[in-house]
Amino acid sequence: MVPVVPSPLDLNLLRTFLAVYRSGSFTAAAQLLGLTQPTVTTQMRALEGQLGRELFARLPRGVAPNPVADALAARVTAPLDALAAATGNGTDGERADPVHLAGPAELLCTRVLPALAPLVADGVRLRVAVGLTDVLLDELRAGRHDLVIATSRPRGRTLTAAPLMDEEFVLVAAPAWAERVTGRLAAEGPAALHDVPLVTYAEDLPIARRYWRHVFGRRLDCQAAVTVPDLRGVLAAVTAGAGFTVLPRYLCLDELGSGALVALHAPDDSPINTGYLIQRPGSSDNPHVARVHDHLLQAGRAW
Repeated sequence: MVPVVPSPLDLNLLRTFLAVYRSGSFTAAAQLLGLTQPTVTTQMRALEGQLGRELFARLPRGVAPNPVADALAARVTAPLDALAAATGNGTDGERADPVHLAGPAELLCTRVLPALAPLVADGVRLRVAVGLTDVLLDELRAGRHDLVIATSRPRGRTLTAAPLMDEEFVLVAAPAWAERVTGRLAAEGPAALHDVPLVTYAEDLPIARRYWRHVFGRRLDCQAAVTVPDLRGVLAAVTAGAGFTVLPRYLCLDELGSGALVALHAPDDSPINTGYLIQRPGSSDNPHVARVHDHLLQAGRAW
């Protein structure tokens, strides 16, 4: 329901409201606006007092807009963005700020950065960070990133998600191990791998456990011989003969093509994980954020 506005609203309050709405946090909005967090809180209370309606539900981490806030944002976003551009607060005519992009190290290094090279050559500047999805999404809400590539869709309405790519997981080993276990795997099932060292991303075997549940319908009961918190390290170790692992196909495509790695199993229904390109709601002041966003979505269709 759109709130009934009894009198003209202060533009500063509306700008602060929009920053909170887009960032999902009073603290993040304060950082974006160069204000203190108590000032943002005071301004939002003043705006809510003028409207006679609460705008945000206070959460343990951040805030969530209610329908009144959604309606107000729909009314004021375009005019405020146009006013910012007209008064010189946007980036038109100036060198755009760097685009802050974050995501999994492996995907950024093997797919994303090569895809963005033409934009960099055309003047786009990038600042890239790596990390785990939950941490990066919290940082996105706090205004530290412009875009995040996530391995899962975020909950709630404070962030917008667009599907970027599907990654298929494949069970692989070097040829020497493959010769020893492929025939047994067909006859014995996953028990044939119990004596083969497992190389994985983390101690709790997240990717391998998912593969076992999805493909074999059972729990993976083994410990890792090697853990490397970077799938490129897992790939290097397994290619060198350290054992077996489960990897996204895009990451080991060259090794499978050259024979340096062998797919140990070809299930009818391989596990698939969808990656998402995430941003805060609303348009950005920086036109290069939209360029990077749109370019990645286009590139993702070919991955």
